[in-house]
Amino acid sequence: MTDGGAVLGRIRGWQRRHWRERSKAERVELQSVITWYVTTWLFSVSWIALPLVGALARRPGPLVVGALLLLVAALQCVEANRRTRSVLDHYLSRAPLPPRALRPAAVLLALALALTLVLASLDGADPVAVRLFTGAALLPFGLLYGLVAPVRVFLRRSAALAVALMAAFGSVDREPAGIVMVGVLTVFGALFSLLACRCGAWTLSVLWEAERAREVEARLAVAEERLRFGRDLHDVVGRNLAVIALKSELAVQLARRGRPEAVEQMIEVQRIAQESQREVREVVRGYRKADLGIELAGAQGVLSAAGIECEVRGAAAELAPEVQSALGWVVREATTNVLRHGDTTRCAVVLTVEEGRVVLTVENDGASAPAGAGGSGLAGLRERLSAVGGTLEAGLVGGDLFRVVAEVPVSVREVTA
Repeated sequence: MTDGGAVLGRIRGWQRRHWRERSKAERVELQSVITWYVTTWLFSVSWIALPLVGALARRPGPLVVGALLLLVAALQCVEANRRTRSVLDHYLSRAPLPPRALRPAAVLLALALALTLVLASLDGADPVAVRLFTGAALLPFGLLYGLVAPVRVFLRRSAALAVALMAAFGSVDREPAGIVMVGVLTVFGALFSLLACRCGAWTLSVLWEAERAREVEARLAVAEERLRFGRDLHDVVGRNLAVIALKSELAVQLARRGRPEAVEQMIEVQRIAQESQREVREVVRGYRKADLGIELAGAQGVLSAAGIECEVRGAAAELAPEVQSALGWVVREATTNVLRHGDTTRCAVVLTVEEGRVVLTVENDGASAPAGAGGSGLAGLRERLSAVGGTLEAGLVGGDLFRVVAEVPVSVREVTA
């Protein structure tokens, strides 16, 4: 029982390390790479290994050639799996491909085709099976070369290879149907490998581009808010600072002339400075004081723009300003945490008033660990909520669902008719 629990723990650890902690784009990329890995082995097993077992002649020569062909096919798959990541990084412009990186795969392809031709010349296997070997040998190399070479170059060289193979096999077996079959299977292997690698890689490139655009959009939203705050601060303080500068200069000139009006000007400067301090505090207080309705609408707009399905449901109650400010900050922090996780697809924000308390619930999927559980974000929210007698709970509630629940004693304004 203990061993079974340890194995299960290792499996869950692998899942968390290699899957749940990845973003959506990383998961799609991992799935695509694994699919390419499996495809090469699947074709080698189904088009080479299985037909070879039943179609190989029981003579020393064909048996040796068949064994070598199986070995080379396995090495082709290993080399294709080994180079898939580097070729994909080259296609996505993340890293340059090392020089002559595909040379081992090309050599193995030549060996596989040569062994297939030798097997056909020895009449060591069923002719149909030999043609299948030709198509299967092309796939491991084609999946790599299709991401490196331009499409036109790939197609042109594939056509030249098909003609060369048809001529080579035609010299061994002059049956027209067999020669045509070699050409058809060569074209099929080349086109299948090209479509398989190009379609998957193009999808990944679009997905990563959308991921980068999403990050840029989030950074622009933060920059826009900073610009707004700077603009408001400039509008409030700029005029007063200009007046202070002028009156200070006037007071200096009056003092140099011994005029008593200099004192009055400095008193006015002091008054304007104090007023500027008060206005700055109001601007900062207004920036720090969140309006719950505005924050809910802003959260829905930002998340929807980021491609996240966001649902907002709230009770139509006029809460006290201090309660709105505290809950508005919860909405801000929760929205920020959701935007930080690229694998979030759905978010729900629910505001209810029940039994003398207002409850705000923010729930999103795609979480692998409590977002910000050990950071200052949630700690700061708890401090704000405690100032109005509220509480905050945050954590995973099963699977990849993350929930933030804030409760504050309700204080509803009287609304006159």
